Amino acid sequence: MKNKKLLITIVALVVIIAGAIVAPKLSGDKKDKPVDSKNLQVGVLQFVTHPALDEIYKGVQDGLSDEGFKDVKINFLNGEADQSKLQTMSKELVSQKNDVLVGIATPSAQSLANATDSIPIVMGAVSDPVGAKLVSDLKKPDKNVTGVSDKFPIDKQLDLMRQILPELKTVGVLYSSSEDNSKSQVAEFKKAAEAAGIQVVEYAVPSTNEITSTVEVAVGKVDAIYTPMDNTIASAFPTVISVANKAKKPVFPSVDTMVEQGGLAAVAINQHDLGVATGKMAAKILRGEKVVDIPVEEFSQVKPIINENAAKELGITIPDSVAKDADKVK
Repeated sequence: MKNKKLLITIVALVVIIAGAIVAPKLSGDKKDKPVDSKNLQVGVLQFVTHPALDEIYKGVQDGLSDEGFKDVKINFLNGEADQSKLQTMSKELVSQKNDVLVGIATPSAQSLANATDSIPIVMGAVSDPVGAKLVSDLKKPDKNVTGVSDKFPIDKQLDLMRQILPELKTVGVLYSSSEDNSKSQVAEFKKAAEAAGIQVVEYAVPSTNEITSTVEVAVGKVDAIYTPMDNTIASAFPTVISVANKAKKPVFPSVDTMVEQGGLAAVAINQHDLGVATGKMAAKILRGEKVVDIPVEEFSQVKPIINENAAKELGITIPDSVAKDADKVK
């Protein structure tokens, strides 16, 4: 009898100890769950080559690495702003049976969403996901798409422009007529600017081929040029700066890398940080989280950035109230 009781006691202790070891693994955060990343694939589709989107892609890689997916296979394709290529490349990434797809910029995310309704898609650098018809509700994605939105703080940008140029009366907004994101940003900027007593003149271009002639017209009619988060304009931004500088007209972009390229100033989102957030969201899905359980993240970490060389070339003095809190590019 004593031996039987001893055996029961030993068995009970074994069960308790085993439970203590297994329970934390069952109840722990999915982040701690080991995943064999060597057997996983991430398909990335970038809209076009330019510094801002390139930085986002680097950030996606770093975000995945930070979350323990250093060895995940990344299948990267770049559509170079060609819609037919985006469609073909989207189908290619779907056929590769990637575990998650990442669309860098709105046209890429839209193309991926049109190519599959089953493979999870993480969008990066999409300013208006609802307007782009990628999701119907930011808080509750209802399909296979979620991601990181970089909705631009128009009010802060407009305030920065007015601080630097107190006499600002007219602003030319340069954007692509083919990008849904740009149209919504322009409408929002125009509404805010006109409420502040600033006239807005829209300059829409169908392609990069018309940028030079359009900017040449604009600089003769406005005090400054504003460019929203627009991939077509970003891909030809040095041309914009070259023409505007000749006319001594400042350009206020919406991206930090475009200030580095010669834009005067912006209240900008760090594109690499945006990419990191996108990569980390992709990592959640690789661990098994469902898209419908991952709300769209509205990336709102912004900081003023000014280009001191551009200011000097344009003969513009940056107020101390702006300079003291801003990052500087020389």
